[in-house]
Amino acid sequence: MKMNRESLYDWQYAMQKPEPPRRAWKQKLGSIFRLPLTNLVLFMLTLVTAYLAYGIWYSLAATTILLAHEMGHFLTCRRYGVQATLPYFIPMFNPFGTMGAVIKIGSRIPNRKALFDIGAAGPLAGMVLALPAIIIGIKLSTIVDTASSGGLPLGESLLFHHLSQWLRPELTPETDLMLHPLAFAGWFGMFVTALNLLPIGQLDGGHVVYSIFGKKSTAIYRLAIFAFALNTIVYPMWILFFEILIVFGRKHPPPIDDITPIDLKRKILGAFIFVVFVVSFIPFPFDYL
Repeated sequence: MKMNRESLYDWQYAMQKPEPPRRAWKQKLGSIFRLPLTNLVLFMLTLVTAYLAYGIWYSLAATTILLAHEMGHFLTCRRYGVQATLPYFIPMFNPFGTMGAVIKIGSRIPNRKALFDIGAAGPLAGMVLALPAIIIGIKLSTIVDTASSGGLPLGESLLFHHLSQWLRPELTPETDLMLHPLAFAGWFGMFVTALNLLPIGQLDGGHVVYSIFGKKSTAIYRLAIFAFALNTIVYPMWILFFEILIVFGRKHPPPIDDITPIDLKRKILGAFIFVVFVVSFIPFPFDYL
């Protein structure tokens, strides 16, 4: 005796017990637990730790800048069909109230164009919010005597230094800025942007470099790691970050299409991004030396 395939499937379906209808409250409960609760809890905790570090203005501004940075990556991943998680914030009891935020990319990037756009979107989105925070914050900051200023001594990037001199021309070598929390959030936002733009491995800058130079970017990664090693010798507080770069910064996974080059406008934007890195990087973040 034989049974055709369609009849067999019908018989198996008929033998299954029908699933009872779900109640409305169960459906609502299921939808709640499908929310990224881990991401939400970490975000809220970061708001708290950032508030404890420097107050409400800093907390709101700094977390918003970080959120813009990571959502730039996330939304660009969605645009190209690349799997990525929502941002995971890292709350921390340190001078910044956080160690930043990350997303996890779960699939290969299709081509160099997508790699460039994903790598560049985060720093550019963060910078769009960090710059106004710096400008407004500097205007709200207080000028104090250098000898009696107190507070946490911060290093300055070229960008922050020249903005300070332009916006507050009354500054002299004998005076200093006691930063408003908004200015400190902008300083932190550009600090994070510069770190991510290091032309090394799987950092945002590494993505941009690989999308332009392909496999030749390995030489650039090694040169950048060597330069950062010299900076670490002078400023040992970089040692932990340098060890992370050694692990994740020596090479970059290629996209699926590793042959098709990016267009000229992206190469020009890549040059602009490198300039942003140069003017926003702070070799000595805490000015103890």
